[in-house]
Amino acid sequence: MSGSTPEPAPPRVHSKKAGIRAAVILIGLLQKSRRAKEREREQERERERKQELLTISNVPLGDCPPSPPRTAPPTMKSAEFFDMLERMQVPKSEETKPHSQRSKDDYIPYPRIEDILEKGSPYPQVILPQFGGYWIEDAEAPAGTPTSSESSFCEEDDGGGMSPAGGFGFRLECNSTARAYRKHFLGREHMNYYCTGSSLGNLIMSLKHEEAEGQEFLRIMLRSRTKTHHDRISLAGLNQLPSVPQIAKLLCDDVTGLKFNPVLYPRGSQLIVGYDEHEVNNTFKFGIIYQKFGQTSEEELFGNNEETPAFREFLGVLGDNIELNDFKGFRGGLDVSHGQTGSESVYTVFRQREMMFHVSTKLPFTEGDVQQLQRKRHIGNDIVAAVFQEDATPFVPDMIASNFLHAYVLVQVENPGTEHTTYKVSVTAREDVPPFGPPLPNPAVFKKGPEFRDFLLTKLINAENACYKSDKFAKLEGRTRAALLDNLHDELHRQTQATLGLGHAGEEDKLENGGHGGLLESFKAVWRCVLHASRSTTGDAVLISTTAVIVYYLSSQILYHTD
Repeated sequence: MSGSTPEPAPPRVHSKKAGIRAAVILIGLLQKSRRAKEREREQERERERKQELLTISNVPLGDCPPSPPRTAPPTMKSAEFFDMLERMQVPKSEETKPHSQRSKDDYIPYPRIEDILEKGSPYPQVILPQFGGYWIEDAEAPAGTPTSSESSFCEEDDGGGMSPAGGFGFRLECNSTARAYRKHFLGREHMNYYCTGSSLGNLIMSLKHEEAEGQEFLRIMLRSRTKTHHDRISLAGLNQLPSVPQIAKLLCDDVTGLKFNPVLYPRGSQLIVGYDEHEVNNTFKFGIIYQKFGQTSEEELFGNNEETPAFREFLGVLGDNIELNDFKGFRGGLDVSHGQTGSESVYTVFRQREMMFHVSTKLPFTEGDVQQLQRKRHIGNDIVAAVFQEDATPFVPDMIASNFLHAYVLVQVENPGTEHTTYKVSVTAREDVPPFGPPLPNPAVFKKGPEFRDFLLTKLINAENACYKSDKFAKLEGRTRAALLDNLHDELHRQTQATLGLGHAGEEDKLENGGHGGLLESFKAVWRCVLHASRSTTGDAVLISTTAVIVYYLSSQILYHTD
């Protein structure tokens, strides 16, 4: 009937529609869950990839071969240091591979030495490797000033009446900061402080008041785990001295958490100067390699046994021929007891520095050994080598596979055995070795004589000092420095506490009077007050002991004196 109400759908129809809707919802939930799981798997893969990269980047330096390789200075020859260095070396199988097999991805189309020899003379004295990695000093370039990275190396005042530049103006380049404490502080009235737990780690500071030309100055040395700051500031216009933390902020404005304590250990200055001078090196060893015309491999270089008159004349310029048996000077790793490294060598003392030369033709020669490992063992472990060329022939610095050699000084003789003998000099070094002096003259040709000797020996020493600043080696030195500074801080703190009777020093530092490790009990309270005042007071009171503090016992017997 028209206008009548439609009958409701049967219950089965409603149930079917509800089931369809439920199925659609379930399918949607399943798809959503599947997509969520896929996203989770993708995120997990991304996390694993990032963790893998993080793991690679966190591999200790000692597990990775360096490029270019590094070596340790003679002043750091500890077993732990060389164990770490040995782990960093390229494996023997890799070290002996030709350079072309190791650096194909970094190909630089420099000409091969064989191609240069085929073209005929004139030959360059040194050429760059096909794959780069080295620089050659340009004699025509003007001598530049040290960059900021080289600023710690400066001209050294040898003292003792000796001109810092010798007799010909060639200056040795050394780390003057390492000698500053001995030169300006040691044996003079000054104060030492140590700081624990600053934002830069442990700190050691030395302060000294100076007067010059009617003005007052404050000389400062601030040692951190990364470097040593040395400065002298004027006190003109200051009504009161700045506090020790304020002085530290002057040199490192970003340092925080400064809490200094005075060093009250009588032998503290000796500990500090020992730390500062751990970088000072007065012994050097250099390789001397003889290169004949057309020789292009290390096997050929180390296979030379003949010492020509021209080569012997050059060795005479370097130093004296000495017998190794029972030799008492610096031996540079050579055997002076059993003759296992040959019977003689070349040695000299130059401006208070001992120099031993590892001459390739004087080291043992082994029949049937193509690599001549007895010779390479010494020269390949030197940092700097001089290459003597009797004829005009090119040298390539990667000709010798070594994890240690960083720089070469090439010397080519002209008119040997005459009154007009001259030497042509070239210099090459790894690309991360900073430039070093003295600069080559233009033309870089020297007459045989004292001036050439002074130039050559100065150049060799400066080359080794510069090699210590190469990137990877600087990291190794930084680790050593940080460990030594922390040890110095801990020892100064321990001995200061023992001096105050608050701790226990070693038996060798105990006083005979009563056998205890501090000062007399009657003075303990006084020193505690001094320590407390230096911690809590700013301004003039911080420098409460700018005059030497002397404690007398009985008939004016000096028991304590701060340096």
